Amino acid sequence: MRPLLLQVAAVTAMNIKSLSQRLWLSLSTIVAVALVVVVLLAFLAMGNGFKRTLASSGSPDVAVVLRGGSQSEVNSVVTRDQVRLVEEGPGVARSTDGKPLASAELYLVVDGVKRSSRTKANLPLRGIGKEGAAVRKGIRITEGRMFAPGSNEIVVGKALLREFEGFELGRMVTFGTSKWTIVGVFEADGSVFESEIWADLPVVQSLFRRENVFQTVRVRLAGPEALSGLKSYMETDPRLKLDVKSEIEYFADQASQTSDLIQKLGWPLAVAMAFGALAGALNTMYSSVAARAVEIATLRAIGFGGFPAFVGTLAESMMLAVIGGAIGALATFLIFDGLSASTLGASFTQVVFSFQLTPELAAEGIILALIVGLIGGLFPAVRAARMPIVAGLYG
Repeated sequence: MRPLLLQVAAVTAMNIKSLSQRLWLSLSTIVAVALVVVVLLAFLAMGNGFKRTLASSGSPDVAVVLRGGSQSEVNSVVTRDQVRLVEEGPGVARSTDGKPLASAELYLVVDGVKRSSRTKANLPLRGIGKEGAAVRKGIRITEGRMFAPGSNEIVVGKALLREFEGFELGRMVTFGTSKWTIVGVFEADGSVFESEIWADLPVVQSLFRRENVFQTVRVRLAGPEALSGLKSYMETDPRLKLDVKSEIEYFADQASQTSDLIQKLGWPLAVAMAFGALAGALNTMYSSVAARAVEIATLRAIGFGGFPAFVGTLAESMMLAVIGGAIGALATFLIFDGLSASTLGASFTQVVFSFQLTPELAAEGIILALIVGLIGGLFPAVRAARMPIVAGLYG
């Protein structure tokens, strides 16, 4: 066994040391593999960043109430009478003055322009009442002030301000036929709410002709365990044909639809590119075997077996793949990690998020690179192991 291991080590070292003789072919394989990994990891980091942004938005002690069967706020309708019944439900937390901590809200789509591409995009305009900020966590005004009730004033999320132009403090914007003044910028611990525009609910209802109609009700619960009681209350009252779920569950459902789509786009594209990288790896390794035909035949003539030649060739291919994978993962981290972007969410409005590359995702990219290296080196390695001595010496 030991002589065989020594033969494998010797042939592998010889193959690796001779890489400089095939520098350009080796570099082309490394670059091809690196590009495959960059494409895959960019999509995975995008989906992960989007999912984490929505996941960080949810709170276990906040319930989201929508019309029965609605998947998002944009296609939900809740009447004023239903809002009152929800506020009277069991487990609803109350403020110091005894009023329920519930926020009936209106969610509309308005136009914005992306800074990066200067193209139009759908933005969410949310009409909220005085409890709107209280039922959310981490809401802080960082510039200016909160809008005044009864006025055409809006506040914008920090992420939205970063990605879309024309929403600077003090500017005026037009939504529909009405002009609005931007009086504040808020942050929300990096959650999806930073991608929104907020205005006074009665003003939004009036100007957009949505009187007495809401789309969602957010309720702060006395505790996470109170959700089941609120669900039972709604199921037993025929006037409440509404669905209720925790904010965490609601955003998890919203995130899964888009993040799954992103990953389903990323993997097929990466696999398609991997076939191109595989062709390059096969070409490189067949050329490597041809260039070392005399060396392989000489080793066979002095007593080396075919197995060391097989392992040495496969190890060379795997090493090129690992280098390419590592370069691809590093390039993705340097270029994309933390990069701010926006994409359509489940409510057909833009959600601003940052790409997030994790070690687990990087490992997926390197595994794909190793698969390319394994398949790309397997057949040339078999050829090296089976090469006749005479053909190698005189071919």
